[in-house]
Amino acid sequence: MHRYLRVLATAVLAAGAGTLASTAPAGAAAATLYVAPGGSDANAGTLTAPLATIQKAVGLVAAGGTIAVRGGTYALATNIQITRSGTASAPITLTNYNSEKVLVDAEALPYTPGAVGSTIPSGQRGAIHMEASYWRIAGLEIVHGPYAVYCNNCNNNTFERLSTHDNYETGFQLQGTSAGNQILNLDSYNNRDPRKNGESADGLGIKEGGGSGNVVRGARLWNNIDDGLDLWMFTSPVTIVNTVAYGNGYNRWSIPNFSGDGNGFKLGGSGGTGPAADHSVTNSMSWGNAAHGYTDNGNTGTITLGRDTAWNNAKTGFDFDGGSRSKLTANLAVGNKTAVALGSSTATGNSWNIGGSWPLRSTDPSTVTGPRQADGSIPTSAFLVPTSGQAIGAKI
Repeated sequence: MHRYLRVLATAVLAAGAGTLASTAPAGAAAATLYVAPGGSDANAGTLTAPLATIQKAVGLVAAGGTIAVRGGTYALATNIQITRSGTASAPITLTNYNSEKVLVDAEALPYTPGAVGSTIPSGQRGAIHMEASYWRIAGLEIVHGPYAVYCNNCNNNTFERLSTHDNYETGFQLQGTSAGNQILNLDSYNNRDPRKNGESADGLGIKEGGGSGNVVRGARLWNNIDDGLDLWMFTSPVTIVNTVAYGNGYNRWSIPNFSGDGNGFKLGGSGGTGPAADHSVTNSMSWGNAAHGYTDNGNTGTITLGRDTAWNNAKTGFDFDGGSRSKLTANLAVGNKTAVALGSSTATGNSWNIGGSWPLRSTDPSTVTGPRQADGSIPTSAFLVPTSGQAIGAKI
């Protein structure tokens, strides 16, 4: 009898422990886990006893929780893998703590850089490799990775105030079945790919997939070896607003057999055969790129461009004769080798339709390219604004 009671009591305690264990993640959902240099992954993850690695926090955080990363450098031995999703009502946040500077350095990872002609295995792509939904990732600087952020089959995420630079592939890449993502106030620059002789590393790539509702707002994409923005083979409309791309496509790294393209905005396409994707670009600027300011690149859809500016690009400001039936309205082209190539596209109320010269209030980009405002947005200036005051081109 006594033995039976002991067994019963043990079973009850075990059941209770199981109940506590199963409810702990839900209780932790609203909690904040802290990560800091000098922390320990054996710690509780509190502000006074922080974890040491972002990956440990990613493994512990529950839906609705926050990972707050203290300032400092986090040198990765393996890439950060995010594969568990939050929910629509309880997204997960990964952010810097109180505006402290967080640097994620991926130089020690494989493929930094890869050998010429090599392929990076899928799981190795990205200092942050993500296949998850309902996350908010904000305030991180990510360098020297085989991609900085690589997000495949990602939905309903927000990426905000990230800086992705000096990586060995595209700074930020979204692909696969990915919908409803917002990429806000991204700075992505100086990314290059010796592995592919410079033909692949863009500032921002949304490529080789599809999904509605993806938005790029307030990005600055500059001095990347290939393109600023590349939407190659993405089958769904992407909305681009208040974004600038400049200085892309130059071989600043003396990479042999250089094959970078150098477009500011490459808006989909694939050699004139499609796919058709009706992207839109509004109030954006492209200047000083090695090729076109904006190009359909063979996208056979209807791209809409309104109040955009192309200035001093080495080829065509607005290149839309690659198969699209795009609509260009109130855009400004100044100082490019060629203003526009339309093909089957249509254009109304643009600078080349109106004719005449278009003097500018300022050709000094230092405000637009300088420090961002407190909310992360690009500062407003008179850069590339027509002196006439006409509502033509972008004003950022």
